[in-house]
Amino acid sequence: MDVTDASFETEVLERSTQLPVVVDLWASWCGPCRTLGPIIEKVVAETAGRVALAKVDVDANPRVATTFQVQSIPAVYALSDRKVVDRFVGALPEPAVREWVSKLAPADTEVDRLVEAGDLQSLRKATELEPGNEKAVLALAALLAGSEERAEREEALGLLARVPETPEGRRVAARARLGPEAALDARGIEARLDTLLDAVKTDDAARQELLDLLEVLGPDDPRTATYRKALTARLF
Repeated sequence: MDVTDASFETEVLERSTQLPVVVDLWASWCGPCRTLGPIIEKVVAETAGRVALAKVDVDANPRVATTFQVQSIPAVYALSDRKVVDRFVGALPEPAVREWVSKLAPADTEVDRLVEAGDLQSLRKATELEPGNEKAVLALAALLAGSEERAEREEALGLLARVPETPEGRRVAARARLGPEAALDARGIEARLDTLLDAVKTDDAARQELLDLLEVLGPDDPRTATYRKALTARLF
């Protein structure tokens, strides 16, 4: 809906007590606004009424723009219970907008409910219903990656091949390939990394295992940067 200064209280603030409301602040002269607008309309429409969209022309409705303290457009805000709960500025691509809106919409589909349940049987059912659902695939793969059974860890890798690569997917894949090695304590991991480092120049399997261990450690662990530099030095 198009919202004005006069209707903002009723159409946005009051309505946000019933369901999430996305407010798209735009202007006719704004090129990125013209790109983003149809994307937001499409994505919000896909929620089938679980999220509302309010479009505000900031030139015609300066009071709303002042309320949000807008400095640049397009600017998009999410309101719930009369409060801003999330926002972004600029024209995001459709997948990013869809991900952003999906966080606002309450779980309503059967797949959403199955993923929320999170047990093995529910997640298998979710991926049967929607084989390409990234959230369901990642959740099931993460569960299987920690299994002691090689077949289940291989199943996790097969599942991950269905969806685009992400940082989380790479970590899950690393855990699946490592198996029990992923559970090494701090001292054990360092000893294993040192051993692998000595072999990486001539042993592809050692190089992959070392990379997987660093993936499991994550970018925030100081050892990750240290051993990546050491790996580069050994290889080049």
